Amino acid sequence: MSEGVLRRMVWADMSAEARSRLLHRGLDDIFDPELRRSIGELVDDVREHGDAAVCRALARFDRIDLEPHQLRVSADELARAAVSPEVDAAIDDAITHLRAFNERLLERASDWSFESEPGLVVGEKVTPITSAGLFVPSGKASYPSVAYQLGVPAVVARVPRIALVVPPVPGGAGEVDPAVLVVCRKLGIEQVFRVNGPAGVAALGFGTESIPRVRKVVGPGSPAVTCAQVEMQRHGVATMMLLGPTESVVVADATADPRLLAADLLIEAEHGTDSAVVLVTTSVDLADAVDVELARQLAALPVVRADAARASLGVNGGCVFVDDLVAAAAVANAYAPEHLQLAVADDAVDATLELLVDAGEILIGQHTPFSAANFVIGCPASLPTSGFAQVSSGITAETFLKRTAVARADARALARMAPSVLALADHEGFPAHGNAIRERLGS
Repeated sequence: MSEGVLRRMVWADMSAEARSRLLHRGLDDIFDPELRRSIGELVDDVREHGDAAVCRALARFDRIDLEPHQLRVSADELARAAVSPEVDAAIDDAITHLRAFNERLLERASDWSFESEPGLVVGEKVTPITSAGLFVPSGKASYPSVAYQLGVPAVVARVPRIALVVPPVPGGAGEVDPAVLVVCRKLGIEQVFRVNGPAGVAALGFGTESIPRVRKVVGPGSPAVTCAQVEMQRHGVATMMLLGPTESVVVADATADPRLLAADLLIEAEHGTDSAVVLVTTSVDLADAVDVELARQLAALPVVRADAARASLGVNGGCVFVDDLVAAAAVANAYAPEHLQLAVADDAVDATLELLVDAGEILIGQHTPFSAANFVIGCPASLPTSGFAQVSSGITAETFLKRTAVARADARALARMAPSVLALADHEGFPAHGNAIRERLGS
């Protein structure tokens, strides 16, 4: 095996400890004791002092001094926000696709009922949550894509009250990324606040003099932002687990184009030195060709992106060799990545796809790169990381819906169920449960 960008591992030869190290990512930074202590203090400060604490966090962490009355983005600022015609058209394109995807989801998430036995009708009533808070990161780059990936599902779900927080542009006087404001204007989101990330999460959870309290907070961010979301769960705020440092897995066989494969590996790899990218393949020759392409394409990236990619594909990820695609699917499921691409022969796609069950998204073929899904395709792109794809899903309209069970029994159905209810009530020692039945039956 030649040396290259990719750290190389053979799954069959890896010890349990080595496998665990590969699969374990993201959580140590998020749950670092010192970070948890620091975020806990910040959360308590926001709970006790509201806007004043939010402004303190902006001054301390973002070096931006604002007064409480300046936290909310004004209607005039929203109206004046502008981007280039090309970016404006791209945002419209993305919103159109996201609306279509989420509106179809909403159609499938409708009320339902059926008669489970004569006289007993059961079902569910589906309604939106009352309020939602959206966190959009800033700092490393401009992220209008995050704003619409979170905002469109909430709007389509008809959440009555939506608030969005976004850190101000670094080095400015409190300005907010205009691209994010353009998204908010297009979606009709009027409650927008310039707030430091962790403090913003706390402010949304508690409510302050300026920032409304919401019941659910979602949005990707740094370990500090994610830690703040976890901390707010102790205070009764619903959050998503977890939207941390980005990660991707590509499952490929010898038929994959190494040039395209390298390009696709670099998509998520360039995000940061905490990202993780893994190629799972049956072919050493393919890995060698990909390494050559990676070196060539890395040379064309800005230094900061190239350094991030080398960490993502090296110490954080790499190439895992397997004997066949069945083993490849098993590795991918164990990893449970945020993003997964399948780059295999056409006649192997269906069988391999059938085996893949744990991933935030699955993109099929080399004409479906992660960047297209991140920006335009319309499937959710705010996805669970750190293995949580094994138990949770991406942010869609369903994230902002709740289901309430509904049942109606007539006298005939209740009389039929009565012996079972009485037997269980007596067995578990709840006489009032049984008496409610006996009063109706006169026994």
